[in-house]
Amino acid sequence: MHYHYLIVGAGLFGAAFAHEMTQKGKRCLVIEKRDHIAGNIYTDELEGIQVHEYGAHIFHTSNQKIWDYVNQFAEFNNYINAPVARYKEELYNMPFNMNTFSKMWNIKTPAEAKAKIQEQIASLHIQEPQNLEEQALSLVGRDIYEKLVKGYTEKQWGRDCKELPAFIIKRLPVRFTFNNNYFNDRYQGIPIGGYTAMVQRMLEGIEVRLGVDYFQASREWADTQDVTYDKVVFTGMLDEFFRYQLGELEYRSLRFEKEILPDCDNYQGNAVVNYTEREVPYTRIIEHKHFEFGTQPSTVITREYPADWHRGDEPYYPINDERNNKLFSQYQELAAKENGVLFGGRLGQYKYYDMDKVIQAALHMVEEESNTTQK
Repeated sequence: MHYHYLIVGAGLFGAAFAHEMTQKGKRCLVIEKRDHIAGNIYTDELEGIQVHEYGAHIFHTSNQKIWDYVNQFAEFNNYINAPVARYKEELYNMPFNMNTFSKMWNIKTPAEAKAKIQEQIASLHIQEPQNLEEQALSLVGRDIYEKLVKGYTEKQWGRDCKELPAFIIKRLPVRFTFNNNYFNDRYQGIPIGGYTAMVQRMLEGIEVRLGVDYFQASREWADTQDVTYDKVVFTGMLDEFFRYQLGELEYRSLRFEKEILPDCDNYQGNAVVNYTEREVPYTRIIEHKHFEFGTQPSTVITREYPADWHRGDEPYYPINDERNNKLFSQYQELAAKENGVLFGGRLGQYKYYDMDKVIQAALHMVEEESNTTQK
């Protein structure tokens, strides 16, 4: 069989690219090394609940074109992301807002909150922040930092905040309103029936092969000519494609512990609760039914543990420090010389992408490809 495009990865980028190119009359084959489509936004139904198997994913965007695009494939509910932070026995609203400040300092007005934060910042006398701790302290003061930033960040990165570079936290959103909506985007929600169903609709009419490793399959196809193709769209790890010849790009990984609670209909009252103290080993607990306002008699929760990444682990967050960005640039130079291969997605671009930006990047690649083939 001959295809115009072999698309490596059945995640959001690969699905969007395959859908658009198929609409343009191109023959696409999508291969995926996992046993399911949808990549890290994969949802699986348990107890009648759509479970986000790889962590919480809330679709949000201010781009109406992208919002209209995804609504072709799913109906979205009106879920608003409003996480709660737990520090020891205290609960706070996120992002930092007047509900947070009122609980922390027993104040009532924005003026009081601003004065309290500025008083704490001024007392620290930090001129040029030398590390993440000093950067955070210079933005929000000691109380917010120690209760809601320090422990969570150290768990997330696996290092003390004093050992992390300041640029990781360029800003910390502080709102002087009683608004718990985590995102500022105009459009927000969860696809009714889960993300897997949405991606399935994107891939309708397209050949998808699961459990297929690109590197092994491409060698076999080169020998047998059973599958041929004009171009590859590679959404895997850029350094892996080049056999790590320049060294490994670094990531942080995650480990998930899922638990079905058959005799509990409401474990924590919110979809996402962050645990901000360092001594609690997980960063958050997700209660999946709340993403779709579920009324099932049971519930499913997931504890999310940050982890060091080693080759073979699932990479989640690129570590975009100076060393890794320089290495990525060197890999990009190799990629530019790779004839017939396009690199996309968060792993191919070594960049943490929100879902709307993934789709936007895929549509941009489709447009560039279409313009190239028309010339």
